[in-house]
Parts: sequence; C-alpha cells; structure tokens
Amino acid sequence: MELSPVARKTLLLCGWCGPLAIIISLAGWLLAGLLPFPLGPDNSVEEVARFYAGGTHVTMGIVISSVSLGLVIPLVAGITFVMWRSESEAPVLTLVQLVSGTVTCVCLLLPMLIMASAGFRPDRSPELTVLLNDLSWLMFITPIAPFIIQNLVIAVAALSGENSLFPRWIGFLNLWVGFSFTFDILAYAFRSGPLAWNGFLIFWLALTTYSIWLIAMGLSLRSLALKASNHTKQG
Repeated sequence: MELSPVARKTLLLCGWCGPLAIIISLAGWLLAGLLPFPLGPDNSVEEVARFYAGGTHVTMGIVISSVSLGLVIPLVAGITFVMWRSESEAPVLTLVQLVSGTVTCVCLLLPMLIMASAGFRPDRSPELTVLLNDLSWLMFITPIAPFIIQNLVIAVAALSGENSLFPRWIGFLNLWVGFSFTFDILAYAFRSGPLAWNGFLIFWLALTTYSIWLIAMGLSLRSLALKASNHTKQG
C-alpha cells in the first residue's frame, strides 16, 4: 500500500488514537471513582446520590472520559480507509464498518454525557439522579448490535480474499471480541451477580476485550502505515 507522507502520518495518528482512547478513559474513570468498583444496579438511592455529590472530581473525570472516547472516531476513520483500499469493487463492507463504527462512537459518548449531567446538580432529587445513572449505564452497556456488526465486517474483510491489508489474526480477534459482547444485553434482566451491568461477564469482560480491540486495531493501523512508508521509500 503506497501512501503519501501526509497520508502516512495521518494513518499513524489514527492508529495511536486507539490506545490513547482507552488509556485516557481509564484515567478519567479512576479520577471519577468509577473504577475499580463501578456503581451497580443494586446500589441504594442514597449511595448513588452520595457518589454524584462527591465533588467536582466525579464530573471532571467523567468529562475527561467522554472527550477521550471521541478519539475512537479517528480510529474508525483509519479502519475505514484501510478497508476501502482493500476492496477492489463495491466497498460495501467498508461502508457498513463506517456506519456501525460511527453509531458505536455515539453509543459511547452519549451515556458519558448523561452521567456527567447527573453530577451537575448534586442537590436535585436523589430519585432523578438514580434515573440518570440507570439510563447512562444501560445505554453504555447494552447497545451491542452496532459494535458486533462492526466486528463482523472487519473479520470478514480480514479473513476473506487475498486483497485484505489486515492480517488474519485481526479477523479472529474481531470475532472473539464480538462474541464477548453478546452477554451485555442481559444487563436488563439482572441487578446483581456476573450478569449485572457491573458484573464480570458484562462490565469487566467487555472492558477487557474492548481495551484489547482498541489497542490491537490501533497498532495494526500503525504497522500498515509504517510498512507503507518503507515500501514507498524503497520504490
């Protein structure tokens, strides 16, 4: 894949956005107190209200996370570019990845903004704070369809055809990550245990696999950009 110097640098930047997104997001959640023990559906009204009234560090940490999750957008753009260069005919998979990846970004950002809004007025009714908290967590955890679709089309692009620029392990990784998110829809049915929104099979599994996905896809884009740079120099 031959790229101009500007295109190589842009693709490199898009690649680094993946690891940066998860690193800064985790730092924001730690600052807010959402990690290592996130609020769960079994927390009482008083506990939820007390958390959001805990100080400006809660809101600021969540805001930092929301801003950093915006870095997923350049990552999706980089993936779209690579897939588009791989598809010789109608770029249907590329377009599906672009749309599903964009929707996933919205599904990541909107719940964080609602969560930050919950801490904006700590003197409001505790019941309203709990409502905003429930809404933000369920919106953050359960809209799995766009991301799974994104995983599947990346996997198909990586595993089918000789023109794919992504290595085959990226395809298998996306299949594994997509499968790991299938449990998340069950968060509506459980208020405690591993299938609650803060449980092992919902929150921690998804956080782990999504972190791996962001880092792997980012490093893959970086590798492709560096190879394109070397190829162009040799040419």
